[in-house]
Amino acid sequence: MSFFNDSVPPLRRKQTNFDIHDLEGLWCITWQVGNRRLYSNFYTCVDKALMLWGILLIPIFITAQFIPMDWDLQATIWSILSCLGIGLMVALTTSWVQRRQFCWVLYCWVLLMLLGVVLTDLGIFLSRGIILSNLCCLWLGLSAIGYFCTGLGMRSRTMLLMGTIHLLGIFILHFLSSWQFLTTGALMVFCLLLLAEFEWDHC
Repeated sequence: MSFFNDSVPPLRRKQTNFDIHDLEGLWCITWQVGNRRLYSNFYTCVDKALMLWGILLIPIFITAQFIPMDWDLQATIWSILSCLGIGLMVALTTSWVQRRQFCWVLYCWVLLMLLGVVLTDLGIFLSRGIILSNLCCLWLGLSAIGYFCTGLGMRSRTMLLMGTIHLLGIFILHFLSSWQFLTTGALMVFCLLLLAEFEWDHC
């Protein structure tokens, strides 16, 4: 028996045969002009958590790349937003992971995100050069660990691929030293929104 569910592709358009529990809080978004449908998709609680993080990351990395804001102020604002994001992620996904017995995957992400916030704040407030010079690598690395844990726990090829992409992103940063924050943010946001937009494989 294969470790992964080979009966479905790693990534596909969302199907309409949702689990009855997923219907709670389900978003259905449809854009149309007259009788012509331009766009239509469904978003579950997990999709909403992914989109939430994608939206939160955009101002964080754009500000770090382009706006000359005091780093201490940035750290304070982004730490508050990150903790808010963690809380909303837990609220959105707890029932989903409990039903599928994946609670440890959620706990893993919470711990990784909190570790990232703490290390980032230590680097900024205590002026730790080794952390400041590797902030982007730190977040890509933590995200990669989270995706790998999710991929193994949920038997998802897509999540393992996302972890690999984040590790490759660390390598790419060495060639884009002046655009590290923009590159990191774009990569992380793209992966999050891609996962929210499509259905990915899991056991």
